Amino acid sequence: MSSLADVTASVLKVGVPLVLKTRRYGYDGKGQAWVRSRRDEQAAWQAIGEEPAIAEGGIDFLAEFSVVVARWADGRTSLWHSPENEHGDGILRRSTVPCSDAVAAQVSEARAAAVQIANALGHIGVLTVEFFASRDGPLVNEIAPRVHNSGHWTIEGAVTSQFENHVRAICGLPLGASSLAATRVEMQNLRGDAASDWQTILAEPTAHLHLYGKGAPRPGRKMGHVTRLLGASSEQRSP
Repeated sequence: MSSLADVTASVLKVGVPLVLKTRRYGYDGKGQAWVRSRRDEQAAWQAIGEEPAIAEGGIDFLAEFSVVVARWADGRTSLWHSPENEHGDGILRRSTVPCSDAVAAQVSEARAAAVQIANALGHIGVLTVEFFASRDGPLVNEIAPRVHNSGHWTIEGAVTSQFENHVRAICGLPLGASSLAATRVEMQNLRGDAASDWQTILAEPTAHLHLYGKGAPRPGRKMGHVTRLLGASSEQRSP
């Protein structure tokens, strides 16, 4: 869509609630605006800067989760445990592994779909697919052909991280084991001033702190993340 008239046409066709998403440069909730009633159309259009956009109908979902898959040129794949993701203001706040039972019941179908997507694209390296766990099964929310924020927990939480297997896949090296390094892993994004409390985080025995070296913190800006390993791993460390 490229005009307010297009927004109105989308509302009439799709219904409300409906979210507008700019076609370019949108991330972490930026470039998005909700239309929850007919009177919201103009405000939403102005909120995204009247930029070319797409319209998506609102989804009633139970939770969001990710499938992170690494694919080699010969078709081999390696998948990590799927994290359940919590968002605030359109920005990822926390990823937790293992996911809840409600999400776990849909992971197998979602993993098969993610591998099918990677194969269809001929993708080499890490590809991440975000899913909604809905009452009708897993629904694709986002496809990211790269390492992903919801996979940052793998740096310490998995035997081989998403970054290492990304390089291994591109270089044709043997795949690394993606099994868990702890029974429970939590990755929390440090947004805005939350990163200022880094000394307290460093004092936690199970915490692994990553600061990104950005400039001044702004509300909602990701300044780093912390991963917490809770409990010893019960998995075999093998591919």
